Amino acid sequence: MTSRAIRRGVQPGTDRINTGHAVCYKSLMARTPFRDSRSEAEKAFKAATTKPAELPPAAPSIPGAREQVTLRLDRDVLDFFQADGPGWQERINAALRKAIGK
Repeated sequence: MTSRAIRRGVQPGTDRINTGHAVCYKSLMARTPFRDSRSEAEKAFKAATTKPAELPPAAPSIPGAREQVTLRLDRDVLDFFQADGPGWQERINAALRKAIGK
């Protein structure tokens, strides 16, 4: 350690960090958790290769029940079905059923 560093108030066994405060190496090392690279790698490999738990089978759907979906339609198509007022979603559903032949 130089005499210049001692004059600035830096004691042996310490170092200045960007904050300008003196920090003891021993206290800095005591706060740093020890990481075993092999166990970290095995943990990451296990997480990446472990088969996720299978989801329970879906409950049987109720016949005639409707499914909520998000659908993007052109503005003119939406305006056409909404022009007659309430019930426009049922009209779209009927048009789609007709399109698939049901």
